[in-house]
Amino acid sequence: MKILGIETSCDETAAAVVENGTVVHSNVIASQVDLHHKTGGVVPEVAAREHVLKITPVIEEALQQAGMTLDDIDAIAVTQGPGLLSSLVIGVTAASALSMATNKPLIPVNHIAGHIYANWLGEKADDPIEFPAMVLTVSGGHNELVYMKSHVSFKLIGETLDDAAGEAFDKVARILGLGYPGGPIISRVAMNGNKKRFDFPQAHMGKASYDFSFSGLKTAVLNVVKEEHAREGVLSEEFIADCAASFEEAACRVLSNKLLRAAEEYKVKEVHLAGGVSANRRLRAMVQEKIEQSYYYNALGKKVKLHLKPKLRFAENIAFCTDNAAMIASTAFFHYKKAPHHYVKPFPILADPNMRIYG
Repeated sequence: MKILGIETSCDETAAAVVENGTVVHSNVIASQVDLHHKTGGVVPEVAAREHVLKITPVIEEALQQAGMTLDDIDAIAVTQGPGLLSSLVIGVTAASALSMATNKPLIPVNHIAGHIYANWLGEKADDPIEFPAMVLTVSGGHNELVYMKSHVSFKLIGETLDDAAGEAFDKVARILGLGYPGGPIISRVAMNGNKKRFDFPQAHMGKASYDFSFSGLKTAVLNVVKEEHAREGVLSEEFIADCAASFEEAACRVLSNKLLRAAEEYKVKEVHLAGGVSANRRLRAMVQEKIEQSYYYNALGKKVKLHLKPKLRFAENIAFCTDNAAMIASTAFFHYKKAPHHYVKPFPILADPNMRIYG
């Protein structure tokens, strides 16, 4: 089954053609990073205008790269939410129009579920993903722990109570004068820093909580930077590198500890990293190290033995970690496979900026 996926939840205009949820025939992304770099973050109205300009050329290019026309497509998938309303509307409108014009099924997709299914892209027949799985989704706007008992079965067990991890990376990068987007820059600068120089706070939210909070960590970085400015007048390269490394270490430790604690409690076979921050080298390494050494730290900072050694998965292609349409088309396939009678003919849908993950 070949599905044309469309993604416009934030500032990436994307379209892709994916077959049977795993085979990527094309994955086109028109990035707005340079545009939003000027303002240090995404301006919704600016993003929406860019989507209007790029949506048709991006869809055409995705079909061209796949060597297909709309006649070869079996269904159309689109991100319905969550995201920026003005951006979502563009994608939903385009997908709805294509569905109506071609009389092909329209499959609405939750953006967070899309990030989860990015790990199925390129799945090998001799190494299939096994359930149950615990998924940590970490991106600029979202931060969740999701338990998957089977396909399209999502149980939300934890989420951010304020800033998502990706948003914290962006804001800390801005505080340090490193630019936007913050995730890749922090990761690169941190490689030359001393991660033990600053003992930044880690919000574990209590022994039983799987929720996240990064606002305190972000504020701690801001206070350290203000003190350094007052003392030295400028931030040295060494200070910036040490600050970035210490921040990255604190954020990744909370993320990895909660992921592995949840994996232990729910007795899963696999743990997955998804979303833009899943591309972070330190986060991937930290989770892998703890699995191999069979431990994690609990909310009290004590070392706890990991009785299970789940397999770690993440999208090997970095383009599948950030917002893209291939993950949307993949998710749509598994939705369709589970309940094809829900998508017999085109039907109207509305963009939902506050859409929750479900299952």
